[in-house]
Amino acid sequence: MRATLLLVGFFMIGAVSAGALPVEKLTIDTAKGPHGFTVEIAADDASRDRGLMFRKKLAPNAGMIFDFHQPMMVAFWMKDTPLSLDMLFVKEDGTISTIAAHAVPFSTAQIQSVEPVRAVIELNAGRAAELGIAPGDRVRDGVFGGLAKKAAH
Repeated sequence: MRATLLLVGFFMIGAVSAGALPVEKLTIDTAKGPHGFTVEIAADDASRDRGLMFRKKLAPNAGMIFDFHQPMMVAFWMKDTPLSLDMLFVKEDGTISTIAAHAVPFSTAQIQSVEPVRAVIELNAGRAAELGIAPGDRVRDGVFGGLAKKAAH
């Protein structure tokens, strides 16, 4: 089976002002309890290409969610991104598949999903470990908001 590889964050030049994208609140349920974040939503090609490029600061409970709307294999790089980031690869059911911790700023090395994912959440580097976020934890609210309602019926 040939997987689609989507390379994100490559070609856009120029800074994005904070707040230019819509934002949403999401929660990650961990063994240590729930942790809330306010994330910018990158849900189209242009915003996914731009990502967090050129950003020099990110609040502790802020981030960006790259919503691909359906499961697919994805790959990211850090070109033009001065922040070190944790990347949480999230399956369609909201379960965290894998975490790429401490992505190296300005690197062109590809960081790939190991299976098809619905979304990728970027947080400040080290934040996932600090909060005990791990593969198998569940993301709810935001683009995954309907999951709890579906499970209840």
